[in-house]
Amino acid sequence: MVRDIDDLPKNEANFSALTPLCFLERAATVYPDRLSLVHGSVTFTWLQTYQRCRRLASALSRHSISSGSTVAVIAPNVPAMYEAHFGVPMAGAVLNCVNIRLNAPTTAFLLGHSSSSVVMVDQEFFPLAEEALQILAEKGEKDYEPPLLIVIADRSCDPGKLEHALGKGAVEYEKFLETGDPEFTWEPPEDEWQSISLGYTSGTTANPKGAVLSHRGAYLMCIHCPLVWGMNEGAIYLWTLPMFHCDGWCFTWSLAAFCGTSICLRQVTAKAVYSAIAEHGVTHFCAAPVVLNTIVNAAPEETILPLPHKVHVMTAGAAPPPSVLSAMSEKGFRVTHVYGLSEVSGPSTICAWKPEWDSLPPEHQARLHARQGVRGTVLEGLDVVSTKDMKPVPADGKTTGEIVMRGNTVMKGYLKNPRANQETFAGGWFHTGDLGVKHPDGYIEIKDRLKDIIISGGENISSLEIENTLYTHPAILEASVVARPDSRWGESPCAWVTLKPGADTSDERKLADEIMKFCREKMPGYWIPKSVVFGPLPKTATGKIQKHLLRAKAKEMEPVNYIKS
Repeated sequence: MVRDIDDLPKNEANFSALTPLCFLERAATVYPDRLSLVHGSVTFTWLQTYQRCRRLASALSRHSISSGSTVAVIAPNVPAMYEAHFGVPMAGAVLNCVNIRLNAPTTAFLLGHSSSSVVMVDQEFFPLAEEALQILAEKGEKDYEPPLLIVIADRSCDPGKLEHALGKGAVEYEKFLETGDPEFTWEPPEDEWQSISLGYTSGTTANPKGAVLSHRGAYLMCIHCPLVWGMNEGAIYLWTLPMFHCDGWCFTWSLAAFCGTSICLRQVTAKAVYSAIAEHGVTHFCAAPVVLNTIVNAAPEETILPLPHKVHVMTAGAAPPPSVLSAMSEKGFRVTHVYGLSEVSGPSTICAWKPEWDSLPPEHQARLHARQGVRGTVLEGLDVVSTKDMKPVPADGKTTGEIVMRGNTVMKGYLKNPRANQETFAGGWFHTGDLGVKHPDGYIEIKDRLKDIIISGGENISSLEIENTLYTHPAILEASVVARPDSRWGESPCAWVTLKPGADTSDERKLADEIMKFCREKMPGYWIPKSVVFGPLPKTATGKIQKHLLRAKAKEMEPVNYIKS
């Protein structure tokens, strides 16, 4: 037993379980009249938000929702989604935010696997919830009990879907809140290890896995992200990042901690982003690189430039191309590059910018900025290790290994999946599944996902490296590279690209040859894409390109053949 200098015990005066819920009460006390949420013409103050969240917790409690219960929410970035991040755990339950872009069978799996007792659904997505619940009912046992169904109304949507939902027995959200007490006495968790939220992975190769996050992890992450970002108290934050994605990287709770204002954005477009900056004075927003790409390539009539003030952007979700980072900086945005996963509560590393980099050429700055960086302030361990023996790889910027993490913000584990937990926590580390290198300065850099590496003729090829080159082509808006069957090499790189508006598409064969020639001048010969496919790229709700769909399509294509001249 480890001895201390004293035998002083913890007591109620000097110890309480860490939880981000406490920040809401403070915001309502310190800034009761400050705007907390803006959604079109609808606005709420921090006092009103606190009262509404207490009403939600109270109403749920009156329906026997408490510790051990799960509440699912299927909604875009609207006030009810924000309020659920407080109201649901204030009732003692666990929040399960569902990706609105999932199909009905997958949604049904999530609702069933999580044993959701309540389903809150935005009126636009009620048909999705209805179909998913029908699938559950048909598969369910004789004692199956349908969840309490709450429909979130939005005056900007088609009223027909709301009327349909009410006709099916759903309770309207505002009516449900009226049954709750605005002075409801809620209790923080007794144990900070208690679960606060459940987020499902994409499930590209099997059923999605449910990552369970603790109150402790959420508390630390919601302080960490604004801290490393330099977010100021009272910031005006635009919700371009879906709140259903890893609880909005925990910024749902951060906004209460920093008493800021949330500007809700139901649909993300470049025009909407620029308009919110001008109209609401937005100071911060988070977005995947593909959203940044949309912003920098927006038509002049959709932009408001120069920016009226400095706007801070945090990006993650996929490795950002250096060209996109450079273009954002040129337009006046201050970009912070972070890296994380749903299993670690969101952004866990940061490409910490060093003052000495300011004097470097822009191209060099962009390359440094594109790295995933160093561990954040609340991550206890970060390394790149050999996939064979888990020994740390040398910090030479060349030797590839798997990125691993450990610390208090790592998930508790996957719900009801002991086998996956054994694998992902092997050796006392969380295995990210991302391949990367460690540079001499200690900064890590992703080279690819383990499943995205292309093995051509026995040589490993990084699809990410090829994509970064493709993004520098003047006609390419978006690019993704996957393996395609190859008659000579087994498999070879296949580039899927979306062209910029105005690009000449009259002769795609000629353009494909020109793109391959462009690559030939910038990369090793065996890296060059042997085929190019044009068209829109499939994306997730967070803007990630769905490579698994492209891989499936490429696998069905005829092998690349080499005809002798």
